[in-house]
Amino acid sequence: MEATEVALQVAILLLTLAMFIAIQYFPKQALTKLRAKNRTSLQANRHLIQATHFLSKAKSIPHNNKSQSQTLARNALLEAESAISLSPRDPAPLILKALVLDLLGHKGSALKSLDLALSSPRVKSLEGRERGDALVKRAELKTSVNRRRRVDSAIEDLREAVKLSGESERVYCLLGQCYEWKGKKDEARWAYGQVLKAHPGSVLALEGLDRLGL
Repeated sequence: MEATEVALQVAILLLTLAMFIAIQYFPKQALTKLRAKNRTSLQANRHLIQATHFLSKAKSIPHNNKSQSQTLARNALLEAESAISLSPRDPAPLILKALVLDLLGHKGSALKSLDLALSSPRVKSLEGRERGDALVKRAELKTSVNRRRRVDSAIEDLREAVKLSGESERVYCLLGQCYEWKGKKDEARWAYGQVLKAHPGSVLALEGLDRLGL
């Protein structure tokens, strides 16, 4: 009987000790992890901001100074890669990387980066408009990399982008072009017509309708 009581007291003592350790240690551990996570997030954001700055400057360089533009774009790429390494689940640096690669002429690699950004679970952190813009950019890359094989997939992206981004000249004009390439004239006319409702003077839409015989 005494042995049982001793064992029970020991068990209670061990349980109390375990609770004490849990109270003292785990909150500190969680706080340490939170601080480290915040530091990492801040560093990733710094790289992302710097990459955006370099990309903006690269785009603003005149076409006759291509070497300077490419140097700035490569700097942007390095910053985007650093942001990705620090925050691999964030789609924003992957989207930015895609934009830089597109500017550098690496459209296939840009498409792969956008595919990663729009994959689950990363895509869940994108707002509707952000996701819509990314889908439009991916559709543009799909049609430029391999139009014949990817046009159906591009149309799917654009249909989804319409739901997320609302009426957009860019979206509907590209959708109209995709329908043209598929030989779907009625759908192409509809897409260009949607553009003209909001933008009556749209040159791209008017040219598209002219190609279709209207």
